[in-house]
Amino acid sequence: MSAEAARLVGRGTCVNGSDDKRDKKQPARDFAVLSYAGTEKEDDDIKGKGVYAAGGLGYVRAEDGLVCFEAKGPSVGLGAGASDELGARLFAKAELASVSASVGAMKATLGLSADTGIGVGPSGVEAKFLGTGVSIGRELGFSVFGSGVTVKLW
Repeated sequence: MSAEAARLVGRGTCVNGSDDKRDKKQPARDFAVLSYAGTEKEDDDIKGKGVYAAGGLGYVRAEDGLVCFEAKGPSVGLGAGASDELGARLFAKAELASVSASVGAMKATLGLSADTGIGVGPSGVEAKFLGTGVSIGRELGFSVFGSGVTVKLW
């Protein structure tokens, strides 16, 4: 499960999100791992091209229908991706710890992180520096040093 946890963290942070319905390798919905590490390179006509690496200590995820809970310990991630459908993203992540809960389209996170990067594409724009930033487009969100709120509009 370590590689799957790293994949979920890395894709969610760096490439194009793990909730892609076309993603055949999506990890289990509920899991807990003490440590995780992984890398992946994508070269797919649908998802585009990208690379990421992620690793950390402690990750718990539980999902039941529209409700999802995650808790993570110290972690790092790095990635870049590009596709016609999603645009281009370049991110680096360093997180001390976080807890998040989502219900349907809304997600709230309480944590301390130094996420830094930019994403631009047809689904909107996103920019963060040291965990503080905004996303405008398909998702509306803001964060301050790793704590924030996001709403998926469509």
